[in-house]
Amino acid sequence: MALSNVATTDDEIGRALSGLYPDTAQAHVSAVSWGAILAGAAGAAALSLILLMLGTGLGFSSVSPWAHEGVSAMTLGVSAILWLTLTQLLASGMGGFLAGRLRTKWVDIHTDEAHFRDTAHGFLAWAVATLATAALLTSAIGSIVSGGVQTGAAAAGGVASGTMAAAAGATATAGSEAAKSGSDSSPMNYFIDFLFRKDNGAMVSGGAATPNSDMSGDAAHQAGAASEVGRIFMNSIRSGPLPAEDVRYAGQLVAQRTGISQQDAEKRVTDTYARLQTKLHNAEVATREAADKARKTAAYTSLWLFISLLIGAFVASLAATYGGRLRDA
Repeated sequence: MALSNVATTDDEIGRALSGLYPDTAQAHVSAVSWGAILAGAAGAAALSLILLMLGTGLGFSSVSPWAHEGVSAMTLGVSAILWLTLTQLLASGMGGFLAGRLRTKWVDIHTDEAHFRDTAHGFLAWAVATLATAALLTSAIGSIVSGGVQTGAAAAGGVASGTMAAAAGATATAGSEAAKSGSDSSPMNYFIDFLFRKDNGAMVSGGAATPNSDMSGDAAHQAGAASEVGRIFMNSIRSGPLPAEDVRYAGQLVAQRTGISQQDAEKRVTDTYARLQTKLHNAEVATREAADKARKTAAYTSLWLFISLLIGAFVASLAATYGGRLRDA
């Protein structure tokens, strides 16, 4: 009897304390409703994926490879930014509202505490949904960012060397392919062929080749001369104009093959070398411009992703407080 009275007295004391201090009744109850958070995150991730797929389809349908058809690149970029922001607004808002509306009803807690908990539930739902969506779309986002970084690094470190290396590779094959029927469309080979091009007047005055001419030996000699001139060009293409002795020697080779005077041959060598330098410079500038454009695109994409994600976090937290008020009403 004594023990029963003691137990009854303890229960009464506990109930009395919980009535006086309601927070002690919630001391061992978790303030986070993970079920509501996961439900809101799943809804937000699904809606975000659906809207992204819809935006991708609309984007592909609005562009065209044909000239004067489809939207411009600027219009497409602005539309993509607006659609991404709208996706975050709708998906995060729905996820936050579900997290606040479906959470466990908190009894006898202060209004400010309930507001904080609802805000945290909305933020956690947005965070889980963002991580899930990023896991599904990591390849697409990663390709945008890493592509811009790699392109920018290539522009800063080795655009010029890459362009010159490509030209050197073309020059190395110029001699061996000089006797072919013109199937090689390399810019360097074109300039070498132009350098040894014979005028119609020189061909007529020199006479046509007889059937007994050694065509294979002539072709081999021309290929060797073209390869040698190509190496002369590549030796000075980085530093500036050709040295005078190289101009004179290359002019002798051109004069022998084309039948023009030494003075005209040297002028042709100088003009061709200047045209080659201009073409390589323009190619380098175009490569740098493309790399800079890719870098800026990656930077703008990253910044707008950051802004849209911040907007999503705010909307999810705000929607969760609204859903929580409806839950407690």
